[in-house]
Amino acid sequence: MSVADPNRVIVTGENPFIRLSPTDGAENTTDASFWRILFSPAGPGHVLYLKTDLVGGERRIYSDNIAMARWLQSTVQGMLNPETANLETPVTEAEFAKSGDPRYFWTETVTTGDEDISLTWYDLGDPLLIHTQPNAQPGRPYGVCTVLVPAMGARLTVNGMQAAGKPWAREREGRPFSTCALAFSESWTEAR
Repeated sequence: MSVADPNRVIVTGENPFIRLSPTDGAENTTDASFWRILFSPAGPGHVLYLKTDLVGGERRIYSDNIAMARWLQSTVQGMLNPETANLETPVTEAEFAKSGDPRYFWTETVTTGDEDISLTWYDLGDPLLIHTQPNAQPGRPYGVCTVLVPAMGARLTVNGMQAAGKPWAREREGRPFSTCALAFSESWTEAR
């Protein structure tokens, strides 16, 4: 019996996310999807898809590889959140850095000519290993294998101002989860 996934790997890297809201179940006041890509058809790089009350609720994209950012919009990221699929949204050139220890906290920083953005995850729970196949659910043509680390604490700042809202507890596959998580060792596949 083969242990190799029969599908074609299209992207691998990391995809931590932050979804904050003022009350449980309310519309998100911050929705941040961060990607550190090691392998994709458009090369490696970083991208942050961001919508937050700190920038008037408008959708923004920051990247050091615009081709990869656009490719993700037209594939996996656009599937995960159709609001991010608009290829007319400008992409701002940015520099990226990381720090922390994923057992305790993790911080990603995004720096442009006039913005300093910081995303931090803390109060981390037990990791879950998730593996799905392409087309296993309607509207999801891609499969994924990822390690998700739920974060009961998370914050996002833009130029030192902290976004409103907080993470909220969830359950996933019968285990404790959150509206915010680190997603490491993430690989997405499509059927051959």
